[in-house]
Amino acid sequence: MGYIKWLGHASFEVCLDEKILIFDPWFTGNPMASCKVEDLEKVDYVFVTHDHGDHFGDAVNVCIRTNATLVGIYEISVKAQQHGVKNTIGMNIGGPAILNDLKVVMTPAFHSSSSGCPAGFIVIGKEATVYHAGDTGLFSDIALYAELYPIDYAMIPIGGHYTMDPQQAAKFVSLFKPKRVIPMHYNTFPVIRKDPQIFVKYVREYAPEVGVVVLKPGEKLEF
Repeated sequence: MGYIKWLGHASFEVCLDEKILIFDPWFTGNPMASCKVEDLEKVDYVFVTHDHGDHFGDAVNVCIRTNATLVGIYEISVKAQQHGVKNTIGMNIGGPAILNDLKVVMTPAFHSSSSGCPAGFIVIGKEATVYHAGDTGLFSDIALYAELYPIDYAMIPIGGHYTMDPQQAAKFVSLFKPKRVIPMHYNTFPVIRKDPQIFVKYVREYAPEVGVVVLKPGEKLEF
């Protein structure tokens, strides 16, 4: 049985086809973190959407401690190697890349990054297809990706200021209509303080067939 566990902010642990995937691990200094690097015993892949500290934060430490493979835009993979990560997969917008039995499609994300460009990930397994949008503003190309790779579960930022706010995020969700969507990247700092129920309200208006799952840090959605 697979699951998606929110670790706080934009960090998630996903179990897909018996592989453990960590997205944007940031625990050190994260007031929303539900775990520490030392709590992660088995990790197969670490996905990094961009190199801001609240996303790249503990990626190197997790990879070194667990011998996980880091997956990211090419420049971030080089940066990770320079910090001692042995196993990396550098990608760019497009795909799919093959990670054993998983396929990974790197999507655009409208944001900023010091290394390469920001991105999102669609990870396609036998159990499900999951999408971590990374930090992004509203854009419409996700509809094209979803036509090729229908998305079951999506993790979408709603905090505003740096990313989409709840209304924009709900409109974004309506473009590709996953089975379930999990809001992320909110309430960590005062500037991104948001009520996730506002996101729920807008999703019901724009895409009523999509289920919204509001998790607390440490909680999981099983599939």
